[in-house]
Amino acid sequence: MRHRLAAGIAGVVLTMMCWTMLVSASDEITPRGSRRTAPGFSLNDDVGVPVKLSDCKGRVVLLNFWATWCHGCKTEIPWYVEFSNKYKDSGLVVIGVSMDDDGWKSVKPFVEEKKLNYPIVIGNEALASKYGALHNMPVSVLIDRDGKIADSHAGVVERDNWEEKIEKLLQEAPQPTSR
Repeated sequence: MRHRLAAGIAGVVLTMMCWTMLVSASDEITPRGSRRTAPGFSLNDDVGVPVKLSDCKGRVVLLNFWATWCHGCKTEIPWYVEFSNKYKDSGLVVIGVSMDDDGWKSVKPFVEEKKLNYPIVIGNEALASKYGALHNMPVSVLIDRDGKIADSHAGVVERDNWEEKIEKLLQEAPQPTSR
């Protein structure tokens, strides 16, 4: 009986330790050497100007897949407006990728009403699947100054934690390019 109780307690402790490590790991951005290159894209904004990820090289990008009908998206968008204002001079670019089926018909009035201060484009299934945003909303992705994915999150981000990650990425210098 004692052995089973001790084994049970040890199992619970081990499970809690593993869970704690997983939770802690999610609080950190991916180490530089383990980051993968963000899939590129060029999508037009509401006036037809191309928004290209490649134009953001040297800056930190917060890429947000969202939709006007998504309640979690409506929670995050004011934070992203705030982050855009607060960190744009430090090198942050926020790009919103709407996944609304009717495109600009519902997106344009939403953008005007919410006073979004960053570029918005209409996404597609091909791009969303490359970022894992096909079945979840919102999906937010942090891309470092070298165009590599440092973190991504499906669902509503934890605001303060996400801002800390942005600040860490803004402090990183771009990697020197080899010739």
